[in-house]
Order: sequence, then C-alpha cells, then structure tokens
Amino acid sequence: MNAVALDTKPVARVSDQPFFSVRDIHAYYGESYIVQGVTFDIRHGEILALLGRNGAGKTSTLRAIARLDDPELHRGEIWLDGQPIHSMKSFQAARAGIQLVPEDRRIIQGLMVEENLTLAQVAPGRGWEIDRIYQHFPRLAERRRQEGTTLSGGEQQMLAIARALARDLKLLLLDEPFEGLAPVIVHEIERILQEIKALGITSIIVEQNAVAALKLADRAVILDTGEVAFTGTAQEVLDNAQLRNEYLAI
Repeated sequence: MNAVALDTKPVARVSDQPFFSVRDIHAYYGESYIVQGVTFDIRHGEILALLGRNGAGKTSTLRAIARLDDPELHRGEIWLDGQPIHSMKSFQAARAGIQLVPEDRRIIQGLMVEENLTLAQVAPGRGWEIDRIYQHFPRLAERRRQEGTTLSGGEQQMLAIARALARDLKLLLLDEPFEGLAPVIVHEIERILQEIKALGITSIIVEQNAVAALKLADRAVILDTGEVAFTGTAQEVLDNAQLRNEYLAI
C-alpha cells in the first residue's frame, strides 16, 4: 500500500528531534499478522492521534508499544528518549516511562480511589504526588474514599489517566478515552487532556471519535489493515474530507 506523502513541516512548540520512534514493527496474534510494518516518530511534547477504522490495528499497535504479550512483536524497533524498548517486557517498558491507559480502564475492584493511586506508586518510578493529582482531578479528590469500580464511567476514565500520571511518565498511551461516555463527560475528559497537553506530556491517542482526537492532537497517523496509510498534521486530516471518508468514514 502506498502511504500518503509525509508531512515534513516542523511543529513550533516541540523539538525537531524524535522523542519516540516506531521503526518497521510487525506483530502477530498467533498466526494472524496484525501490525504490518508500522513506522512513525513523535517529538517531545506532541500528541499523536492514531486513527483508522475498526480492525485497522490501532489498539494492537498501542499494545505492541507497551510491550504486552499480545500481540507478539516479531521484528522492528521501538525507541523512547534514546532507550530501546523493543527488547523489554511490559513491566520494564512501564518502568522506562511508557504508561498505557487501556480501553477497559482496569480499575482494581475492592480498592478506593486513593488506594488505586497509591498502589500505582508501589513499584519504582513514582510520578505525580497524590495531592498534585487531586489538583488536576478535583472530582477524584471528592471521591477519594469511594471504591473505584463504583465510579461513573467518566470518573473511572479520570482515575485510569490519573493512575498513569502517578507513575514515572514519559509517554502516555490512551486507548479509546471517550468510549461509552456521554458528551458532557467527553468534554470533561477533553479538558483534562488539554491540561496534560499544556504540561508537555508526549501522548498517543487511539480514538474512534476521530474529530475529538484530532482537535487535541498535533499530528496524526492513519492505519489501514495494519499498515500506515497517512502521516501528517492533525489539521491536514481535519481539512481533507476525502481522506477522512476513505479511511475514517467521517
């Protein structure tokens, strides 16, 4: 497949040097070839929207980056701030600063909000202190003594993001952060992600609500059947109706 021409214009607010790089990664679920030679770079402080139709390989690419067992990375390289990630296990990648917020959020049953946050800081690699988290997530501060799994969907999403910030964070991976949320809650999550963006945290967002993701992002990568179909600025995708219709159905 021929990818759309790469955009080479620099983003003014970040360094021109890649902070994170994926180089020709290939990943499989068993014998199913899912991630097929994906390559892209992210500069420090950028938000990248990783987009595509259902089944395009977006979540699989995130999981491969986070070094989860499935899909299995067969070849290719993943680099974060000059450090090779491709040979690591998931816990090592997490300690290196890659924090995945999965679609199902993985809130720990039986633990209160504050206990979920505190547990995230048990392993080496502490991030934000709890008080700082509560400053950015006042709703979590109000519910600090409430069991995490009894929160609303939007509040659970806030807790999942806050838990990632409680770790030593260099790259934030967000898988469908708006999934199943009411529009008013989506706006609240967008506000939080705007704050994270303003703090210069490098992030990748996988989201079916492509327009919302593109409005947050600096750059975009579109996948089609496991391959890169487009790399460029988020604004280019917003401005190109033909591109959106072909690959995103919007």
